[in-house]
Amino acid sequence: MSLTVTATFMLADWIAKGLADGTFERAGGVVREVGTGRIVTFLREFGSTAAQLPQQLQMAKGVLMIGSAASLLNLGVSVIGFAVINQRLNELEKRLKNAEELLKKIDRKIDLGYYANFRAALDLAVSAFTMSKVENRERAAFAAIDRLLAAQHHYTAYTDSELEQGSQIADEYLLTLSLAYIAEARCHLELGEPDIALNRFQEGAKVVRSRIHKYVELLLTSNPAAYLQPQFKGQIDLRRLTRIYQWIDPALDENAVFELQRENLLKMAQDPDKWAESLPAAILSRVEVAGGWFGPNAGDLKREADKRLPEVLEVIESMVETNRRFEAYQAEIQAIAQLGITFHDWLKLTPSIDSKPDGAELMYIIPSQPLELQFSV
Repeated sequence: MSLTVTATFMLADWIAKGLADGTFERAGGVVREVGTGRIVTFLREFGSTAAQLPQQLQMAKGVLMIGSAASLLNLGVSVIGFAVINQRLNELEKRLKNAEELLKKIDRKIDLGYYANFRAALDLAVSAFTMSKVENRERAAFAAIDRLLAAQHHYTAYTDSELEQGSQIADEYLLTLSLAYIAEARCHLELGEPDIALNRFQEGAKVVRSRIHKYVELLLTSNPAAYLQPQFKGQIDLRRLTRIYQWIDPALDENAVFELQRENLLKMAQDPDKWAESLPAAILSRVEVAGGWFGPNAGDLKREADKRLPEVLEVIESMVETNRRFEAYQAEIQAIAQLGITFHDWLKLTPSIDSKPDGAELMYIIPSQPLELQFSV
């Protein structure tokens, strides 16, 4: 039986039901069967929404849980083209510039010079794929790819250095590294080389996931039970913490996560200030906290840290969501191969505009049969 796909603006009732009862789950930009991993739907931002931040989406009664964790990456590789990557790059550069003042207080400098090289690689890629002569297009595209490979090596080193220091800017470099892999893979897709693009995403998934894992562990702190303190009731619950741990180990359930935190909760109750003394700069630097003549004490640090923990948890959720979207890009490329269509034909998939309901921001690409695809992790 040949596979076909249907593009629609409406989330099918059977998919919504499966999401609600736990038969299906969203993993980045795909909806898949729990257990088998077979993909039943691809998600794609539609029209102008693709140029906006994904967390602005309001989705299908919340069953997709899009918006619960902000991510700088789009839901599908098909809508994260060079212009969108450049926009995301600008946002990350601004975030780094905003962090400069604080880092100066601890004698740290940020090297923003390589962002110009990354941007030049994107400009070269855009130029390449507007050229009419095949030989010129390929020559310029491969020159852009060379620069993007250099950016990957550069930002991998930067990310590792910042993670080692527990830095506040590790996530910016992690996201920049992700964009470098995405931009390179997009070049291969535009060149009609999906196998090479898939290979690069698989390589990037290994590099990015291992470093996101380190960053998540860093932000969970020496005592993750800090996120379950009584003052966060109604704001942070065990379910949210469990979803993070399930990204690390899918076999864990809420009871298992509670057992992991049982002794940590006791330690937090017995000596609530001790935990704050070991916090990484990614959460709190001593120079940010006012104190007495001899600087802030443990109590001062903890009070300030407690103010930040809800936002830090959102950062963790954002990085997990980013990783899931990055890994789901592999499935999208594999699906194109299974369906026997080109990347450019995949880009053209769209429902009838007459069927677009008011406020619709996503389209759903539903294969005629669930697809058995593998994410590389």
